[in-house]
Amino acid sequence: MIAPPHSPYVIIGAGIHGLSTAYHLALQLKHSGRGTGRDIIVLEKSGICAGATGIACGVIRNNYFQPAMRELMAHSVNIWESDPETYSYHPVGYMQISCESMREDVAAIHAQQRAIGYESIFIEGAAESERYMKGLFSDWRAQGITSVLHEMPGGYANNSLAMLGLAAKAEALGVRIISGITVKALESDNSGAIAAVVTDQGRMECDYAVVAAGPWVRSFWEMLELPMEVSIRNAATGEISEDIPMWIYWSLQEGTLGVDPTLQVTNDGHMPPVIHVDTDAPLHSDHDGRRLTDTMWGIYYKPDFHFGGVQGGAAPFIVDKQASEVAVDPYGPDSPEFVVGPEFAEMWVSALAHCQQRFSGTLPHFKTEPSGGIGAFTPDSFPVFDTMRENCFVIADSNHGYKMIGVGDLVAHTICGSKPDLLKPFRFSRYAEGDLHPVSNSPFPWS
Repeated sequence: MIAPPHSPYVIIGAGIHGLSTAYHLALQLKHSGRGTGRDIIVLEKSGICAGATGIACGVIRNNYFQPAMRELMAHSVNIWESDPETYSYHPVGYMQISCESMREDVAAIHAQQRAIGYESIFIEGAAESERYMKGLFSDWRAQGITSVLHEMPGGYANNSLAMLGLAAKAEALGVRIISGITVKALESDNSGAIAAVVTDQGRMECDYAVVAAGPWVRSFWEMLELPMEVSIRNAATGEISEDIPMWIYWSLQEGTLGVDPTLQVTNDGHMPPVIHVDTDAPLHSDHDGRRLTDTMWGIYYKPDFHFGGVQGGAAPFIVDKQASEVAVDPYGPDSPEFVVGPEFAEMWVSALAHCQQRFSGTLPHFKTEPSGGIGAFTPDSFPVFDTMRENCFVIADSNHGYKMIGVGDLVAHTICGSKPDLLKPFRFSRYAEGDLHPVSNSPFPWS
């Protein structure tokens, strides 16, 4: 498809956020009588879900210590549940299984889930937690666990199948998705508004632009001449930390154990919830018994026929490279390799075996293939969703992306003149204002 010289709405990126925004904006225009899906063009340099979305593990959960994240995720879960077939969504639920240092945090999550009507069960105490888990998996043996939060909604979706379904819904409303086109610049007029998107195939004028570029967001941040360093205010003390890098790149550790997915079924033969375990119990190698770590660690996993095995991951690590190098192309030849190495494989499979006996001896089945990828993280590891020019909305998800299908719906409402309360906590100005999200005791930077 050849890009036209003008489009009222131009969305950059055909991952979860770009496609969701395009679909929900098309619905808004149709229902309001202000236009049609033909007024929307999605520009994608590769193909639908070719970046981070295409290799995401697809977990969908509400489990966050931060109230704003919980409310946003509840909104997103509702959208996943609105069309599970098209979205290839598996509503198996989600479990946060934690050690004592996280019990208070998880109890607070449960209480606030109840307050917003999100169904979950909370189990406290080591013996009670073990009893509950063995009721699901007879071979459960994780150590140091004193609480279990079992979310009934949520689960996971098959990454590429879900996005192909979402793209089809958008195209059915007239949205045009143009692949194989690279955005080179965002051209401004005298007022600072975005006048045109400049691509390798020419210049496209627009009335409104949405940046939904996933880990490539830093490049567009530069195009918009936004600050590469920020000052962060501590609301409690009034102190200001200056020159904090706006973007930090983390390598996301995920992989697949190439076993029959039905190896991980519950005692009654059903597909299980997504399992997430955080514990400070020592972790030993399932291969030779040596101690791998005696500090807090965490993993998540699920059986997944789309991946062809049991798929999941562990806590990420900061990329030991200049952000400017990674930002050129987070998944390109100049970026860190995102095929996980043997160290991760041994750690993750040993952690699986620590949790459930059935995984002992399965390390030879670990699949060596791309997974995880690179994530562009904000200073506080939480998203920035904000209008950064009068007609340009930036979706910088700080690697929470796949589960947040509802963000596109909220962005569409914003473009059409509303101000959704759910997006307010994610404004860019929160750093200067000191209105930050609370920090949990999880080993994961995004929790």
